Formats: sequence, C-alpha cells, structure tokens
Amino acid sequence: MTNRIYCLCMYPISSSLRLGALLIVGFTAVFYMTAPLLRTIGLRAFSMATEAYKSGTVSAAYVTCPDVTVAKQIARGLVERKLAACVNIIPKIISIYEWKGKMEEDDETLLMIKTRSSKVPALTEYVRSVHPYEVCEVISVPIEQGNAPYLTWVTDTVPE
Repeated sequence: MTNRIYCLCMYPISSSLRLGALLIVGFTAVFYMTAPLLRTIGLRAFSMATEAYKSGTVSAAYVTCPDVTVAKQIARGLVERKLAACVNIIPKIISIYEWKGKMEEDDETLLMIKTRSSKVPALTEYVRSVHPYEVCEVISVPIEQGNAPYLTWVTDTVPE
C-alpha cells in the first residue's frame, strides 16, 4: 500500500513539492504578520539617516519661578518673542539653597525651555528683565543628541 498525500483537487503530490508549498505558505504568513513592523522600522531608520542635527545647536534652559502665575507669564513672553520654541512648566518643586548667609527652602515652579543655543543670551536678558527675583536662575545645557525632527522643529520655530 502506497502512502500518498493529495492536494485539494485530489491529485497526488510529492513530499518535496509539499515541503516547498509549506515553506512558501510559512514565509508568506510571517511576512504579512511582520510587514507593518518592518515598514515602521525601515521608515524610522531612513528618517534618522536623512535628517541631520548639528550637536549643540539647540539648548535646554532652566529657570525657577516663585509660582505658576509668574512661570506662565515668562513662558508666554519667551514663546511670543520667538526666544523659545517650547516651555514646559513643572510645578511644585522644592528648592533648598543658601541666600545671604541663611539656609532657605522654597516651593517653586521650574521652566524647562527649548531654544537655539545662540538665543540663550537674549533669553537670559528677557527673563532678568521680567523676573521678580533679585537674582534669578537662568542656566542652559546644549543638547548633544535627540529626536532630529523635534530638534529641527525647535530651530525652525526660533529664528537665528
């Protein structure tokens, strides 16, 4: 008695043909299940490879404020004057510092400001002109790496 396998149309098929068919079906299934993921990975890799960001062109600046009201006023002023592309307001931080020989502890609000590095001096002058503190904190750190489309948006939003 011969052991035969039949396809749907009832013709006998060889084991090598059957193996080939199974491989094709398997690869097709895997491809269709992973195609969206592969497409996403490919597009992201292409995007990162074609978008250039010059390290240090954008900076993150930090400013502490006495409360959210002052923080919003300064943030709006920075964005309206094109000194910043975006300002994040982080409420309820606690600052501990020494001021005029005395230990201080204050509730404050932090501004995290994204801008062109070349705009940090003008940003500092603006903050100093409107900030209620006698000596306000304005510090900045150049951004070495990050999401190139976001960093490009910052440089497109804040003119040179």
